[in-house]
Amino acid sequence: MADITYIPIRQLYPHPDNPRKELGDLSELAASIKENGVLTNLTVRPRAEGGYEIISGHRRFHAAQLAGLDKIKVQVRDVDDDQAIIDMVDANIQREHISPMEKARALKMKNEAMKRSAGRRKENGCQLDTHFPEAKTATQIGADVGESPKQIFRYIRLNELIPELQKKVDSNTLKFNPAVELSYLTPDEQQSFLDYAEAQDCTPSLSQAQKLKAASKEGTLTLDKLEEIMSAQKPSVAPREPVLNINVSKVAQYFPTGCTKQQMENRILKILESYFRQMAHEQAHEEER
Repeated sequence: MADITYIPIRQLYPHPDNPRKELGDLSELAASIKENGVLTNLTVRPRAEGGYEIISGHRRFHAAQLAGLDKIKVQVRDVDDDQAIIDMVDANIQREHISPMEKARALKMKNEAMKRSAGRRKENGCQLDTHFPEAKTATQIGADVGESPKQIFRYIRLNELIPELQKKVDSNTLKFNPAVELSYLTPDEQQSFLDYAEAQDCTPSLSQAQKLKAASKEGTLTLDKLEEIMSAQKPSVAPREPVLNINVSKVAQYFPTGCTKQQMENRILKILESYFRQMAHEQAHEEER
């Protein structure tokens, strides 16, 4: 059972692995806390070194510091490292605004913590197999956050991108699906791709990213191959022929009863052909004068 109490702010320490790297502008929240206090308790756990480690409420903690609070109301939980990570991720992942890479880091942390925790439970139960299937954790995490297991894997893959490409994912200059495919490239290949993309001011389509991944897997992703894939143009598609639609009711009066749509169309084309032939004849006659 968790205890709720007031703790001096100087005794609180942010979790070192908090997946939320950007706290944003805290001035408005600090002003609200200064006037109304912290409305939602922080969740913390005791530290072996003394004081308390924050599990959830990092933004409120920093805003309370700005507001000049000496003490803050917290919920103290006695949990191990992995459960603290799981709880911290669950608190962060539900935020309305969370960047793709924050989500990717959080899901990876939870996935690894759940596998370690499950392995210890199996060891305590004297079972020989302490391996917890990756698919099982992904299924559980997906149920928690409302995503498919496949999508959980795809988010976790983003952690394999080099930092510069991760920044492009967060800035939306590199789309999610191509980014997942690029994560299968080696770090050196990713750097080569980044250098090319920045020099050419381009971004890959999903198809191009998939071809880069395939070439990397085959060991053929040279600089020349990269340029060949990225510079390839999509096959041109002939424009669709424009269509003129005329409501039958507007022209039915000019045709015999029972005339089909195709018969009407044929007759209209003949009339137009005759009309323009007559116009050309009159124009030629005028020019002879």
